Amino acid sequence: LMLHFINKCVFLNSLPPENKILVAQHPLLIVANETASLVCNYTYNGTGKEFRASLHKGTASAVEVCFVSWNITKVSSNSNKEFNCKGIHDTNKVIFNLWNMTANQTDIYFCKIEVMYPPPYVYNEKSNGTVIHVKETPIQIQEVQPANSYWIMVAVTGVLAFYSTLITALFINYWQKSKERMFHQSDYMNMTPRHPPYQKNKGYPSYAPTRDYTAYRS
Repeated sequence: LMLHFINKCVFLNSLPPENKILVAQHPLLIVANETASLVCNYTYNGTGKEFRASLHKGTASAVEVCFVSWNITKVSSNSNKEFNCKGIHDTNKVIFNLWNMTANQTDIYFCKIEVMYPPPYVYNEKSNGTVIHVKETPIQIQEVQPANSYWIMVAVTGVLAFYSTLITALFINYWQKSKERMFHQSDYMNMTPRHPPYQKNKGYPSYAPTRDYTAYRS
Protein backbone atom coordinates (compact mmCIF):
# COMPACT_ATOMS: atom_id res chain seq x y z
CA LEU A 1 0.00 0.00 0.00
CA MET A 2 2.83 2.36 0.85
CA LEU A 3 4.54 1.58 -2.50
CA HIS A 4 1.30 2.31 -4.38
CA PHE A 5 0.98 5.64 -2.57
CA ILE A 6 4.57 6.61 -3.47
CA ASN A 7 4.07 5.74 -7.17
CA LYS A 8 0.89 7.79 -7.26
CA CYS A 9 2.68 10.78 -5.77
CA VAL A 10 5.48 10.52 -8.35
CA PHE A 11 2.94 10.36 -11.19
CA LEU A 12 1.06 13.40 -9.90
CA ASN A 13 4.28 15.38 -9.53
CA SER A 14 5.24 14.61 -13.16
CA LEU A 15 1.99 16.10 -14.50
CA PRO A 16 1.73 19.81 -15.19
CA PRO A 17 -0.48 21.86 -12.93
CA GLU A 18 -4.07 22.48 -13.98
CA ASN A 19 -4.37 24.59 -17.15
CA LYS A 20 -0.62 24.67 -17.73
CA ILE A 21 1.11 23.59 -20.95
CA LEU A 22 4.62 22.16 -21.12
CA VAL A 23 6.46 21.94 -24.46
CA ALA A 24 9.52 19.86 -25.35
CA GLN A 25 11.58 20.24 -28.55
CA HIS A 26 14.66 18.56 -29.97
CA PRO A 27 17.61 20.96 -29.50
CA LEU A 28 19.15 20.59 -32.98
CA LEU A 29 17.85 19.77 -36.44
CA ILE A 30 20.25 19.60 -39.39
CA VAL A 31 18.70 20.07 -42.82
CA ALA A 32 20.65 18.72 -45.80
CA ASN A 33 17.88 18.33 -48.39
CA GLU A 34 15.96 21.62 -47.85
CA THR A 35 13.21 19.76 -45.93
CA ALA A 36 12.68 19.67 -42.17
CA SER A 37 10.11 18.25 -39.77
CA LEU A 38 10.10 19.91 -36.37
CA VAL A 39 8.13 18.03 -33.69
CA CYS A 40 6.65 19.93 -30.73
CA ASN A 41 5.67 17.55 -27.95
CA TYR A 42 3.39 19.01 -25.31
CA THR A 43 1.46 18.00 -22.19
CA TYR A 44 -1.77 19.57 -21.03
CA ASN A 45 -4.30 18.32 -18.51
CA GLY A 46 -6.80 21.15 -18.69
CA THR A 47 -10.25 21.32 -20.23
CA GLY A 48 -9.42 23.28 -23.36
CA LYS A 49 -11.41 22.56 -26.51
CA GLU A 50 -9.87 24.93 -29.04
CA PHE A 51 -6.10 25.15 -29.54
CA ARG A 52 -3.58 27.03 -31.64
CA ALA A 53 0.00 25.92 -32.25
CA SER A 54 2.52 28.20 -33.97
CA LEU A 55 6.19 28.09 -34.94
CA HIS A 56 8.31 31.20 -34.33
CA LYS A 57 11.77 32.12 -35.67
CA GLY A 58 14.52 34.01 -33.86
CA THR A 59 15.68 34.39 -30.28
CA ALA A 60 12.91 36.93 -29.66
CA SER A 61 10.32 34.81 -31.54
CA ALA A 62 9.69 37.88 -33.68
CA VAL A 63 8.67 36.01 -36.85
CA GLU A 64 5.72 33.64 -36.90
CA VAL A 65 6.56 31.03 -39.53
CA CYS A 66 3.22 29.21 -39.62
CA PHE A 67 0.41 28.00 -37.39
CA VAL A 68 -2.28 25.37 -37.11
CA SER A 69 -5.48 25.65 -35.06
CA TRP A 70 -8.01 22.98 -34.22
CA ASN A 71 -11.07 22.13 -32.20
CA ILE A 72 -13.38 19.15 -32.06
CA THR A 73 -14.70 19.60 -35.61
CA LYS A 74 -12.30 21.83 -37.56
CA VAL A 75 -8.62 22.19 -38.40
CA SER A 76 -7.06 25.21 -40.17
CA SER A 77 -3.51 26.31 -40.93
CA ASN A 78 -1.60 29.14 -42.55
CA SER A 79 2.03 30.00 -43.42
CA ASN A 80 4.17 33.10 -43.65
CA LYS A 81 4.71 34.02 -47.33
CA GLU A 82 8.49 33.86 -46.84
CA PHE A 83 8.32 30.22 -45.73
CA ASN A 84 6.94 26.95 -47.01
CA CYS A 85 5.46 25.48 -43.85
CA LYS A 86 2.47 23.40 -42.80
CA GLY A 87 1.45 22.42 -39.28
CA ILE A 88 -0.15 19.06 -38.50
CA HIS A 89 -1.81 18.29 -35.19
CA ASP A 90 -1.45 14.85 -33.65
CA THR A 91 -2.00 13.37 -30.20
CA ASN A 92 0.04 15.41 -27.70
CA LYS A 93 2.27 16.82 -30.44
CA VAL A 94 2.33 19.19 -33.38
CA ILE A 95 4.54 18.57 -36.42
CA PHE A 96 5.72 21.52 -38.50
CA ASN A 97 6.88 20.46 -41.96
CA LEU A 98 9.10 22.93 -43.80
CA TRP A 99 10.40 22.59 -47.37
CA ASN A 100 12.48 24.56 -49.89
CA MET A 101 14.51 25.95 -47.01
CA THR A 102 17.55 28.11 -47.68
CA ALA A 103 20.76 28.64 -45.73
CA ASN A 104 19.71 32.12 -44.57
CA GLN A 105 16.77 30.51 -42.74
CA THR A 106 19.19 28.88 -40.30
CA ASP A 107 18.05 30.05 -36.87
CA ILE A 108 16.44 28.96 -33.60
CA TYR A 109 12.75 28.08 -33.75
CA PHE A 110 10.22 27.94 -30.89
CA CYS A 111 6.89 26.15 -30.59
CA LYS A 112 3.99 27.93 -28.96
CA ILE A 113 0.84 26.08 -27.86
CA GLU A 114 -2.22 28.13 -26.85
CA VAL A 115 -5.62 27.24 -25.40
CA MET A 116 -8.04 29.60 -27.13
CA TYR A 117 -11.32 28.33 -25.68
CA PRO A 118 -12.81 28.06 -23.12
CA PRO A 119 -11.35 30.71 -20.83
CA PRO A 120 -8.94 31.23 -19.26
CA TYR A 121 -6.49 31.77 -22.10
CA VAL A 122 -3.37 29.65 -21.50
CA TYR A 123 -0.08 29.23 -23.37
CA ASN A 124 3.20 27.48 -22.64
CA GLU A 125 6.27 29.05 -21.19
CA LYS A 126 9.06 29.59 -23.71
CA SER A 127 10.94 26.36 -24.34
CA ASN A 128 14.64 25.95 -25.13
CA GLY A 129 13.81 25.90 -28.83
CA THR A 130 15.27 23.99 -31.78
CA VAL A 131 18.22 25.20 -33.83
CA ILE A 132 17.54 24.40 -37.48
CA HIS A 133 20.79 24.40 -39.43
CA VAL A 134 20.19 24.47 -43.19
CA LYS A 135 23.23 23.38 -45.19
CA GLU A 136 24.15 24.85 -48.54
CA THR A 137 22.94 22.74 -51.47
CA PRO A 138 24.63 23.96 -54.71
CA ILE A 139 23.43 20.90 -56.67
CA GLN A 140 21.21 22.90 -59.04
CA ILE A 141 23.98 25.38 -59.78
CA GLN A 142 26.38 22.58 -60.64
CA GLU A 143 23.81 21.09 -63.01
CA VAL A 144 23.16 24.37 -64.82
CA GLN A 145 26.73 25.66 -65.15
CA PRO A 146 28.08 22.88 -67.45
CA ALA A 147 25.26 23.48 -69.96
CA ASN A 148 25.92 27.24 -69.98
CA SER A 149 29.66 26.70 -70.32
CA TYR A 150 29.10 24.28 -73.21
CA TRP A 151 27.01 26.76 -75.21
CA ILE A 152 29.42 29.60 -74.46
CA MET A 153 32.30 27.44 -75.71
CA VAL A 154 30.34 26.55 -78.88
CA ALA A 155 29.62 30.23 -79.56
CA VAL A 156 33.24 31.29 -79.00
CA THR A 157 34.51 28.44 -81.19
CA GLY A 158 32.10 29.41 -83.97
CA VAL A 159 33.18 33.06 -83.88
CA LEU A 160 36.87 32.12 -83.93
CA ALA A 161 36.31 29.69 -86.83
CA PHE A 162 34.43 32.37 -88.81
CA TYR A 163 37.16 34.98 -88.37
CA SER A 164 39.88 32.44 -89.10
CA THR A 165 38.17 31.45 -92.35
CA LEU A 166 37.65 35.12 -93.29
CA ILE A 167 41.29 36.05 -92.61
CA THR A 168 42.52 33.00 -94.55
CA ALA A 169 40.33 33.88 -97.55
CA LEU A 170 41.53 37.50 -97.54
CA PHE A 171 45.16 36.38 -97.33
CA ILE A 172 44.77 33.93 -100.25
CA ASN A 173 43.01 36.59 -102.34
CA TYR A 174 45.75 39.13 -101.61
CA TRP A 175 48.46 36.58 -102.40
CA GLN A 176 46.86 35.64 -105.74
CA LYS A 177 46.48 39.29 -106.78
CA SER A 178 50.10 40.00 -105.83
CA LYS A 179 51.25 36.99 -107.83
CA GLU A 180 49.27 38.11 -110.92
CA ARG A 181 50.64 41.65 -110.62
CA MET A 182 54.23 40.36 -110.50
CA PHE A 183 53.56 38.09 -113.50
CA HIS A 184 52.21 40.95 -115.64
CA GLN A 185 55.10 43.20 -114.70
CA SER A 186 57.62 40.56 -115.83
CA ASP A 187 55.77 40.06 -119.17
CA TYR A 188 55.64 43.75 -120.12
CA MET A 189 59.06 44.76 -118.88
CA ASN A 190 60.82 46.95 -121.47
CA MET A 191 63.78 44.90 -122.67
CA THR A 192 65.19 47.62 -125.01
CA PRO A 193 68.52 48.84 -123.54
CA ARG A 194 69.14 52.56 -123.21
CA HIS A 195 72.24 54.18 -124.67
CA PRO A 196 74.78 55.48 -122.26
CA PRO A 197 74.38 59.12 -121.28
CA TYR A 198 77.46 60.21 -123.24
CA GLN A 199 75.92 58.98 -126.54
CA LYS A 200 72.78 61.07 -126.31
CA ASN A 201 74.43 64.00 -128.17
CA LYS A 202 75.82 61.90 -131.05
CA GLY A 203 72.63 61.79 -133.05
CA TYR A 204 71.53 58.39 -131.94
CA PRO A 205 67.88 57.83 -131.32
CA SER A 206 66.76 57.54 -127.78
CA TYR A 207 66.25 53.81 -128.14
CA ALA A 208 67.94 51.31 -130.41
CA PRO A 209 67.12 47.72 -131.13
CA THR A 210 69.14 45.14 -129.38
CA ARG A 211 72.01 43.82 -131.42
CA ASP A 212 72.47 40.18 -132.07
CA TYR A 213 76.02 39.56 -131.05
CA THR A 214 75.90 35.94 -132.10
CA ALA A 215 76.39 37.02 -135.72
CA TYR A 216 79.94 38.09 -134.93
CA ARG A 217 80.91 34.86 -133.41
CA SER A 218 83.04 32.56 -135.51
